[in-house]
Amino acid sequence: MYDTLIDAEQLVGKLEDPAWVVVDCRFDLMQPDAGRAAYLAGHIGGAHYAHLDEDLSAPVTRTSGRHPLPAVDELVSRLRAWGISADSQVVVYDDMGGAIAARLWWLLRWVGHRAVAVLDGGLDRWQQAGLPVTPVLPAAGQGDFSPPEACDALADAKASAASPVSAAVLLANLQTTPYRIVDARAQARFRGELEPIDPVAGHIPGAVNHPHTQNLLDGRFKSPQTLRQQWLDLLGEGSVDDVVHQCGSGVTACHNLLSMEVAGLSGSRLYAGSWSEWIRDPNRPLARG
Repeated sequence: MYDTLIDAEQLVGKLEDPAWVVVDCRFDLMQPDAGRAAYLAGHIGGAHYAHLDEDLSAPVTRTSGRHPLPAVDELVSRLRAWGISADSQVVVYDDMGGAIAARLWWLLRWVGHRAVAVLDGGLDRWQQAGLPVTPVLPAAGQGDFSPPEACDALADAKASAASPVSAAVLLANLQTTPYRIVDARAQARFRGELEPIDPVAGHIPGAVNHPHTQNLLDGRFKSPQTLRQQWLDLLGEGSVDDVVHQCGSGVTACHNLLSMEVAGLSGSRLYAGSWSEWIRDPNRPLARG
């Protein structure tokens, strides 16, 4: 079972295996239709397409962030339509070093499916290896995936250490909780010097900054040993179980969570609403610098 990363060379021999499902997650925040257009022009053979806004998120509300978590039943329907069953090995990819694909990686784990891996280096690495792409669309899948009763998505948040952390929980415990909030956005956005997407700049008080791009070297994840040292240097003596990842809308934060898993540091959690949800309530405190 592959549950964090997989190489192009490991994937290529499995494309005809019905137990393997590949999902293309390419997406551009500034051009929401660009990822689908790129997929239609050419993708890894047999890959289905997942649109960040339409498939991997719920509709935005007046209190939510830009990419709310999808309803479990709707997500399960999409997984089945892509051919995912309980025994499927899923591989997800994009062309941004896993920044978007990690969202689907996390969502699958959230609903109890562990056999999911991000293609290390994504489509760029695939094509650099001389491997083919095709515009031929796959047939609709006929998966039968159902979340196990004990999965994080079905459990009460207080009963599951891996459930997403809510804004209310973070706000209530900013001064007393052992949570270590890690912001995956670029440094200038974290410091509040630049905000190209959201209407308010800054970060959650007490958060530390680890841009998700620091997980990569030449478009691929750094070695587990290097990643582990980076995280230990950042977190110090704190417990991994107390780490809460966030970003602008809960997408690239999953990249940091994946990075910790690659490093053998399991147990961190996600604040799915992230900065774009946090700033919806003017009573929530902000920090800059």
